[in-house]
Formats: sequence, structure tokens, C-alpha cells
Amino acid sequence: MAVIDVAGFVADLKGHAVDHGFHVHDERHFVETYSLRQLWEVDLHPEEACNGPIDLHLSLEVDPRALLGFEDEVLKLDDPDEDDPPTGFTFPLLFTWTLPPLPHPPDLLVLATELAGVGGMSLPVEVSAIDSFASVTDAPERSLSMVTRIPIDLADIYLANEKAFCDTLDRCSDVSLFLLERADTWLGDS
Repeated sequence: MAVIDVAGFVADLKGHAVDHGFHVHDERHFVETYSLRQLWEVDLHPEEACNGPIDLHLSLEVDPRALLGFEDEVLKLDDPDEDDPPTGFTFPLLFTWTLPPLPHPPDLLVLATELAGVGGMSLPVEVSAIDSFASVTDAPERSLSMVTRIPIDLADIYLANEKAFCDTLDRCSDVSLFLLERADTWLGDS
């Protein structure tokens, strides 16, 4: 029997996201048969963005070596119910915000600086853009993508420590609302 219920953790994380003002729309689970690496994906967005234009994609990468190493350490404990679980074993949790092509895109450096203030030290956000050309003579269409990568300690999953993710979800909501407030200007709707 597995020491950690990853599927249960993802279900709890989705429920916790709903408690923090997000709507969950879709979930996918992939398993690589050769390495047994898993990927859980959840599509969500803030309640205020039901009609777009912001999409938030959450993904959890499950490395079987980290999972098995953590389980080995837990099984070595004298009393797994009383002893503190081992630390140092993590899964990466990624949050990715995307926007459609923007006719009036922001300056990336300014946006990255503003998002650093919104996300703070606990939620570092990487900003990137892709310019697409429909044909050689067309002007570029710029799409934005923002990504943050948070290590999830398996000890928190083992202890079912939901409070460990409250700050992260609050900051994700803050980033989402920040982007939503500016999206109309970037899209030329206001």
C-alpha cells in the first residue's frame, strides 16, 4: 500500500482551490508506462474570469524515485504515526497563466516587476511572450504566458497539511486578478 495518496491530494487541492475562489473545469492524469512518472493537470480560473480571457493551468509532476525514496524513509521510522515524516522529498507544482493574443501587449519587464510585487518571494512568476506571424506581411500577435514553479514537500502531503498551500493559492488568486484587471487594456476592449 502506498504511503501517499497522490490522487487524494490532487482532489483535496482542487477542493482547496475552490475555497480560495477558483472554478475547476477539467482534470487529466497521465502515466508514463516505462518510468511510471505521472502528471496531474487541472484547468481552473478565478471566479471573476468565467468568460475569459485568463486561463490558469495547474500541473503536478510525480517522480516515482522521489515517491519511492520518501516511502522507504517513512517505513524506516519506528512509529510512522508519531514520528515526524522525512523532509527533502518534493514534487514540482506548476501554475501557468495564459492570455490570448494581445493587440496592445504590456512591456514584459514592467509586467515581470509588477508580478514580482504581487506574487512576492513565495510565488516567483516567470513572464514570457510569443510573437506569432500569420503571414510574412502581417504584424506580430503577442501572447503572454506566466509560470511559477513551487516545490511541494511530500511530508506536507503525508500529513495532509492543507494550510501549507493557503498562501500559494491566495497569491495565485492575487496574480490572476491582477492580470484580469489589465487584460481589457491589453486586448483593446477599454
